[in-house]
Amino acid sequence: MNRLFQAVGLSKQAFHQKMDRLHKVRSEEQQLLLLLYQIRDEHPTMGVRDIYYKLHPTHIGRDAFEAFCSTQGVRIKRTKNERRTTNSSGVIRFDNLIKGFELVGLNQVWQSDITYFEVNRRFYYLTFIMDAFSRRIVGHATAKNLTTECTTLPALRRAITVRKKEKQDIKGVIFHSDGGGQYYDKEFLKVTQKEQIQNSMCEFAWENGKAERLNGVIKNNYLKHRSITSFIDLAKEVDRSVALYNFEKPHIKLQRKTPIEYEKHYIELGQQSDDDKSATEVKTQYRRAFSALRAEDNNPSESNISQKVKFRRSFKYEKKVNLI
Repeated sequence: MNRLFQAVGLSKQAFHQKMDRLHKVRSEEQQLLLLLYQIRDEHPTMGVRDIYYKLHPTHIGRDAFEAFCSTQGVRIKRTKNERRTTNSSGVIRFDNLIKGFELVGLNQVWQSDITYFEVNRRFYYLTFIMDAFSRRIVGHATAKNLTTECTTLPALRRAITVRKKEKQDIKGVIFHSDGGGQYYDKEFLKVTQKEQIQNSMCEFAWENGKAERLNGVIKNNYLKHRSITSFIDLAKEVDRSVALYNFEKPHIKLQRKTPIEYEKHYIELGQQSDDDKSATEVKTQYRRAFSALRAEDNNPSESNISQKVKFRRSFKYEKKVNLI
């Protein structure tokens, strides 16, 4: 290899630095492509030059951007069913680990996506990470550019901090996303590897549906109704919207509870694993609670019917995994 480096007139260090730069550019191009697809869906007739001045990409010039749009077919309107979320040739793609996966608890799957929001004719970037079981947004970031350091990395670190403060075990969490470059950037993977988080990626947008829907909820149900005139305003309103979503927005899929309420209720029912309890203690806890509910069946007061239904759902799960 040293002879090869000498032949091309590069040192080993210079070669690796060049490869790192090329890898970073390719990563940013992949995430840029995903955003271009979003913009094309929402603005079918917007010219690519207008898109360039709205996005203000830092890693690519105007002419190169227009050429990139041409090679990716973004200059014309494309039907959604024919579109891939990204061109995976020459880039890292992790297996889709959540296909057919059954969610039964917190911190099994985190789903994430990057979207954009327009302020004063410029686009800024929003990254959200949600717990797929409770729909809670555990991490988020608002950024002026598409670099990993400003988008996925701070959102991930925030999610990790939130869960660790709650003394929850995140080892083995599946982190699911699209094929955007910020999700396989070296710095991002260093954090997931350190925390023993499993990386997972979808091939098509609908395979990351919860994250896609979350983007729409935050943008259309909250941000578009606020007076936002600057990046600072946007960052504050994103923080506010996340808090409202987590603490005050009920979900049909969560039995009309908010994500925070649902997580609290889930933990109180004992569905989350507790390392401080032995398997025997867990089994005993559930046997006693279920027996108590059975004893009340002959006197079904309005105050305990709801609790019975919820616990029986819990009981079915615990029986399935042999806790009872």
